[in-house]
Amino acid sequence: MSTALAQRLPRLSRPASGAELARDLGVYIALALLVLYNVFFTPYFNHFDTVQTLMVQVPAVMIVSLGMLMVIGTGGIDLSVGATMAIAAAVMGKFVSPESKNGLHTGLTVAIVAALLAGLVVGIFNGIVVGVGGVQPIVATLSLLVGGRGIALVITSGALIELFVPGLTKLGRGRAHEIPYVFIIAIVLAVLVGILVRQTTFGFRLLAIGGNTRAATLAGLPVRRTIITVYALSGLLAAVAGIIATARTRAADPSFLGLGLELSAITAVVVGGTALTGGRVRVLGTIAGVILMQLLTTTLTAHNVPDSATQVAEAVIIVIAVYIQRTSRSAE
Repeated sequence: MSTALAQRLPRLSRPASGAELARDLGVYIALALLVLYNVFFTPYFNHFDTVQTLMVQVPAVMIVSLGMLMVIGTGGIDLSVGATMAIAAAVMGKFVSPESKNGLHTGLTVAIVAALLAGLVVGIFNGIVVGVGGVQPIVATLSLLVGGRGIALVITSGALIELFVPGLTKLGRGRAHEIPYVFIIAIVLAVLVGILVRQTTFGFRLLAIGGNTRAATLAGLPVRRTIITVYALSGLLAAVAGIIATARTRAADPSFLGLGLELSAITAVVVGGTALTGGRVRVLGTIAGVILMQLLTTTLTAHNVPDSATQVAEAVIIVIAVYIQRTSRSAE
């Protein structure tokens, strides 16, 4: 038996610490407690309409969070996802809307493909700046957090584009057996991301880079290519979120679409048990984190709690989650 393996055996056999249990199970326990609270104390919570409302509210944040999860898994961050949503929506509006100034008036399929390509281009740009240029992720993506929304405004000539397109309306508001299409899309993407990060070589590389980038480089892993791919996927998923958010509202709004969503995505990922330092990804935990944060907002609103208090509550949850992450890593 090798010395390295022998050294790892005690760590593998020891019981999990309280901090590790809180990291792994805390989001599920918190979500269960919040649901129980609503069942007993929130009027009309038990109605199926409430569940349907949540299924419409969470998909955009969930999809963006899946991309953010992979980026954070490499030890990076993507602050541009909200602006990428706005760019994708602006491109789609420019292509499909007959009311858009100098619009291209194409079919919906072409418009959606163009929007996805726009998100992919933004993601690849971020990946090149981070992976090849060596720029810190927070600095690299901050530029597009600011400039990306300006790009969206330029595309739409600074105006909101109304999109009364039947196919788009069906995508945003349609249902299959009472389940919104947008929620089905989010779940399918979550499954695909779960398979990607857990069952493929790409997922192994992603985690290895997040765990120790230098070691991954010395081991001969394609670090730069993997980082570019991760950011490209984040941009692509942000574009999907922008499309379905636009489909819901039937308008491409470059000023407000996706505004602040990058923070919601980071919160969901961290609360779901993924460390900001990288090397670990938790897809189910991230989904639970998205639902928890949305349900918390819904609960506080239902009980007439001011928005300011809601923001404070979310901030407290973030601080607790980060503290648990730090404590659990020290215990490992």
